[in-house]
Amino acid sequence: MSDIKSYILDTSVYLTDSNAIKRYSDNNIIIPFKVLEEIDNQKKRLDGVGSNARSIIRILDEFREKGSLKDGVNIGKGKGHIYVKNYESFKNIPSDVDLQDADNQIIAVALMEKSESNNATVVSRDINMRVKCDALGLDSEDYAYGQLVTEVGSVYDGHIKHFVTEDVIDAFYAGQKIRLKKSDVKVCPNQFVSLVATNNEKKAAMARFISYNKPLKLVDNYTRGIWGVKPRNREQHFTLDLLMDPSVPVVTLIGKAGVGKTLHALAAGLEQVLESEGPYRSMIVSRPVQPLGKDIGFLPGEIRDKMAPWLAPIEDNLKFLMGNDRSSFDMYVDNGTIEIEALTYIRGRSISNAFMIIDEVQNTSIHEIKTILTRVGENTKIVLMGDIEQIDNMYLDETTNGLTYVVEKFKNYELAGHVTLKKGERSAVASLAAKIL
Repeated sequence: MSDIKSYILDTSVYLTDSNAIKRYSDNNIIIPFKVLEEIDNQKKRLDGVGSNARSIIRILDEFREKGSLKDGVNIGKGKGHIYVKNYESFKNIPSDVDLQDADNQIIAVALMEKSESNNATVVSRDINMRVKCDALGLDSEDYAYGQLVTEVGSVYDGHIKHFVTEDVIDAFYAGQKIRLKKSDVKVCPNQFVSLVATNNEKKAAMARFISYNKPLKLVDNYTRGIWGVKPRNREQHFTLDLLMDPSVPVVTLIGKAGVGKTLHALAAGLEQVLESEGPYRSMIVSRPVQPLGKDIGFLPGEIRDKMAPWLAPIEDNLKFLMGNDRSSFDMYVDNGTIEIEALTYIRGRSISNAFMIIDEVQNTSIHEIKTILTRVGENTKIVLMGDIEQIDNMYLDETTNGLTYVVEKFKNYELAGHVTLKKGERSAVASLAAKIL
């Protein structure tokens, strides 16, 4: 047993990724009995955490059918085994470790494993759990599966500056085809490029890169606005350019409160669903059911009533765009043109000819975002947006959430585009609050 490592995965790992066991198949996986109890307490939740809880329970039941979890069951083709253990037979627990605490019970199992194999490592998404382990001389590490960037400042923002001569900018505005060379600048498909004059930085042009074989696309200034919404800054111009382009079916938007993510997405959706003869026949709006603060419990009514508290920001923006005309909004909802959908029930659907808007995507896991994107059918555009600095899901952070994952995974494909909006336009108060609080 000493020739392979032993990993003690705590509850947070399984509730983040139900397939976590497979990531350690060449090692021994120790599951403290307390972890099973904590997973069981989450299985009735109707979000990604509940889904992961139910999934890991099924996985463990499959292992149980192969042998005894107490004695150890082979994980797969590797040498590793999976065990369920309790600390009760272990007597060398420090006296100041309060075993009434759930985390400490998990740590006690890890201490026992270390005494037996001398190579135990605790894997946890909980920072304080890792601090406790360090204080007790236990090796610990974060669960980083799916983490494509190490810090929030490294997340792809969808924009780059490229310095050129004034002649190039004049030629671009005159309609001449301007192409970028791979040897000059590294750019991703649908990345926005600000062509800036080398000797006069005030002279610039906004362009979108498609590929090295195609000329740059001039970004439309949308001076007439879209459904009454006019872009007020550079990033909002970029946003509308992607939202109004049917050749880019996946759009991701990141930005703090008040930068215009929801308003511009809804305006573009209404314009293309209600005013154009394009491919979109309906607009589907949703967001994860992830409360801020303590959950208020079960809500009465039908699905629209239950989703109302979470979709209130979207409804507020829709009513604003419709001139606060409640009757028109209700009519479009009743006839199915605007659909209020719960992400919980999206599994199994195939959504075609729709303009989908999913807000607060930073609160989704990798598993959830995969479920959402695999529902996209023919002629459907999906807009994923959120603020990665405001995450209410305790099992996610700025670099491991579903939105960041999609941004990084899709940035090299022509069917996707991304914008990071930075300037607040809601109000002076909202902009200042987002900046200093």
